[in-house]
Amino acid sequence: MKNKRIALVAPVAVLALTLAGCSAGGSNSEGSGSSDYVVKVDNVEPQSGLIPANVNEVGGGLVLDAITSNLVYCDENGEVKLEDAESIKTDDNQTYTIKLRKGLKFSDGSPITAKSYVDAWNWAAKASNANLSASFFEPIEGFDAQKDSELNLKVVDDLTFKVKLSQPEFAFQKSLVYSAFAPLPESFYKDPKAYGQKPVGSGPYVLTKWEHNKRIEVRPNKNYNGPRKAHNGGIDYVLYQQEDAAYNDLLSNNLDVIKSVPSSQLANFKSDLGDRAVMKPYAGTQALTIPSYLEHFGWDEEGQLRRKAISMAIDRQTIIDKIFKGTRKAAVDFTSPAVAGYDGKVPGNEVLKYNPEEAKKAWEKANAIKPWSGSFELAYNADSSHRDWVEAATNSIKEVLKIDAKGKPYAQFSEMRKDATEKKLTSAVRSGWQADYPWGGNFLRPIHSTGAGSNDAVYANPEFDALLKKSDGEVNEEAAIKALSKAQEILMRDLPTIQLWYAQVSAGYSENVKNVKFGWNSTPLLWAVEKK
Repeated sequence: MKNKRIALVAPVAVLALTLAGCSAGGSNSEGSGSSDYVVKVDNVEPQSGLIPANVNEVGGGLVLDAITSNLVYCDENGEVKLEDAESIKTDDNQTYTIKLRKGLKFSDGSPITAKSYVDAWNWAAKASNANLSASFFEPIEGFDAQKDSELNLKVVDDLTFKVKLSQPEFAFQKSLVYSAFAPLPESFYKDPKAYGQKPVGSGPYVLTKWEHNKRIEVRPNKNYNGPRKAHNGGIDYVLYQQEDAAYNDLLSNNLDVIKSVPSSQLANFKSDLGDRAVMKPYAGTQALTIPSYLEHFGWDEEGQLRRKAISMAIDRQTIIDKIFKGTRKAAVDFTSPAVAGYDGKVPGNEVLKYNPEEAKKAWEKANAIKPWSGSFELAYNADSSHRDWVEAATNSIKEVLKIDAKGKPYAQFSEMRKDATEKKLTSAVRSGWQADYPWGGNFLRPIHSTGAGSNDAVYANPEFDALLKKSDGEVNEEAAIKALSKAQEILMRDLPTIQLWYAQVSAGYSENVKNVKFGWNSTPLLWAVEKK
């Protein structure tokens, strides 16, 4: 595994003209030519409407990657490059001057201006709008999670705006990759809910049709002139209920790209696909989360002991060997080896190792506080191949702790995420994280900080929040990582999520297409895919 280092952030307090050297607009080197061929890729039904700041799951996120632009984007290797921005300048990592390229337009022909960004960011962060990704705007001065407020953003002219943060931030520019920071057209504010069903594109594509639970179609945005220009005639997202069905369609060339090979096919997909099989590490993790509002799993001593027992009762390596055919690596921290910030030696990480005796002791201590009742259930979405590992994990828990434990299937990912978002889960839930930007802090803040949109455990720890803020405020990468590691020590004790293993791209593509690449966070670069 290698850590991605982002060259645009210098290890000094004063930084000027950080991104202006990267190119944007016009041609690109990711492929050549274009065609009318429509690329078909598997996906799942998005949880909600496609409003950039309110999507925090992969089903909607994959579509947003195609239809939104940002100031910057990540290339295949995780390098941050300019997209809508002509330059991003700062002298102190706290106040930024951002200048847009000339001639940017939304798909409806309206201009993308500095105001398009400033208004979109203020709307995204506004407390009463309750967007799931609002916390991404917390670094900007003026942000208030509890009441409506204005961010410290100032429009200088049509193409220029200034941003002031509440403190110097080490990773702010990296975070601008995330789709929550996308611009919005004036038409959005007339009816945001309607916009979410038929958004106006600013990225390489525009959404043309959404047949719920069946298919989402996007076609090239003729007004897009950025570095991710479409090399095909569009993308059809085929919304599957079962990954095995998607895999069979790939084998028959009725599907062009599959993002994740089902576990039932991991033993044979390389022989099935040959050089069209893709395997590579990426910035993602798999975990399980036990909401603190469930009986026996509060943030008291009983809850801590039970989380520790559950974690140490799971035989991760055997599951990796038997179910995933060795294509995963057991987790030892809360980030990923694929990004800066990873630390494989966080004190307390022995809680992530299989240890039946310690697991039993912890469970018995919890029983002495309050006797266990009921069964332990682990929810998963059946439209992806999670059943096998969930059954293996719950069997491991059952065998070690001598309790009833079993999987709890949801038919669709969107249904499971809806219950998690609304805090209506009645069991533990499988969880995973695909990084939004290449930095270890992105594995901690959105999931574990107080009030964060993906904080399914409803975890709140001021000491952890303070260490995260300290890490964010460092302008030296080494110091930032050190603070992240201290924050992870707290997570090892409290286990708001129980980390299982680091993810790996196990994917493939059909005989119809070429130039299929998967990015640093596993997202296929669909704009670059061409007909063979």
